[in-house]
Amino acid sequence: MPGTFDDLYYYEAVVRNRGFSAAARELGVAKSVLSRRVRHLEERLKVRLIERNSSRFEVTDIGRDIYSHAHSAKLELEEASRAAARLSGEPRGLVRISVPPGGPANAISDGLAAFLQHYPHIRVQMVVSSRRSDLIEDRIDIAVRARSDFSGESEYVVKRLGSIRNCFVASPELAKRAGPLERPEDLLALGFLGRDDMHPEEVLTMLGPDGREHRLRIEPRLASNSMPMVLDAAIAGLGVAFVPDVVSWPYVTAGKLVRLLPEWQGPEAVFHIAFTSRRAMLPAVRLLVDFIFERLKHLLDGA
Repeated sequence: MPGTFDDLYYYEAVVRNRGFSAAARELGVAKSVLSRRVRHLEERLKVRLIERNSSRFEVTDIGRDIYSHAHSAKLELEEASRAAARLSGEPRGLVRISVPPGGPANAISDGLAAFLQHYPHIRVQMVVSSRRSDLIEDRIDIAVRARSDFSGESEYVVKRLGSIRNCFVASPELAKRAGPLERPEDLLALGFLGRDDMHPEEVLTMLGPDGREHRLRIEPRLASNSMPMVLDAAIAGLGVAFVPDVVSWPYVTAGKLVRLLPEWQGPEAVFHIAFTSRRAMLPAVRLLVDFIFERLKHLLDGA
């Protein structure tokens, strides 16, 4: 046989991660092991799969074809494992969950210990990130998301939790310093916190009491794509944040933040859970979908 499946498995990880170092971290093996496996595969196939040196990593044309076959084989193996797990009856296996930081991540983690104690053979990896993950490429079983546009999501199953909107929040101390507030422009004197870490200015889109769309240009004192950092800065009184109500609500109920101009909110988005298939779902995944739904529905009802 020209190359073993193990070689193909390691090669697939290297190409998918665009490098040996990232693949080594994902698989938990030494970088030298991956390099040796890929070199062994090239020798067996008698082709060059990857052009690599200290400054370049490039997959050859034949390398891309081999990757396509290796990736398909990996997915088939994972599906076979799922089929075996479904037949075994007892929920078990690794489930990867992608969830945005802040309230949603906290709501899930607060009940996760009890869940895992009840199901000792289930393992969970929580990917807490504001970045929208690709369920297939990132090997995510369950993704918690908020979207207003579902185009391009037809390959996923969506379980809706409810609607959320961005709202203005600030620390109680900062809110006390504000004068009369009638329009979002009145908040500019308090300073803003932003979520765009690439540009010095941001444009916030919101709906006013009249239901019409309004835009507000801000120059944030602090901007970060890290939601926890933005929330911490708001709690510290560094400025006003325009963040999802489901994220800020736990801090509002705790008295760490207050809402400003509640009649001005961002456009509605659907808060939901996405996963790949009901038909081939592992029992562990199904249980965690139900668990996450209940935890986040309670959070959403409060907001």
